Amino acid sequence: MPSLRSIVLPIALLALTAQATLARVDVKIDFDKAFNFKAVKSWGWNPKGPGEVMMARTKDDDPDAMAKKAAPPIIDAVTTEMTRLGLTAAPAEPDVTMTYYLLLSTTMSTQTMGQFVPGAVAWGLPMFPQATQSLKILNRGSLVLDLSAKGAVVWRGVALAEIKMDATDTKREALLREGVRDLLRRYPPKQ
Repeated sequence: MPSLRSIVLPIALLALTAQATLARVDVKIDFDKAFNFKAVKSWGWNPKGPGEVMMARTKDDDPDAMAKKAAPPIIDAVTTEMTRLGLTAAPAEPDVTMTYYLLLSTTMSTQTMGQFVPGAVAWGLPMFPQATQSLKILNRGSLVLDLSAKGAVVWRGVALAEIKMDATDTKREALLREGVRDLLRRYPPKQ
């Protein structure tokens, strides 16, 4: 009979791994509650183009170069997931059309000495000048997937992740695929 330790340790490791995986991509969805998602049988890409990359990091950003890297894995992942959902790809007159938006930006957070101390004399702390004790600058990416019917967005999913500066193209591609997979796991929405 296995010992309690041999059972608990693998479960604890699995829970920690799951938590680390879930923390990588934050997913949110919204949808039109009046739309009948059960009637959707086919999908296609937006006729104006599958998507767009928007960047707000530096003055030297090149959205076209980033689109050449990001579009193939996004398109492949969306196609794979839509097929898994049982929807048929229809180049002409699909029930819904898909458009993606990849938004890349930089975010910053700081903490200063005394920031979390309430402004009360009861603490008895001497006045001290504000000084930055922590500075965190991150690249942040959002992948937005829009499903539209008759020109109106009926389902929108947003996957938000922090992107490390030294991440390889393979890691970035895996993050994109994970974002698409996590978003489309929530389609169709529970009404």
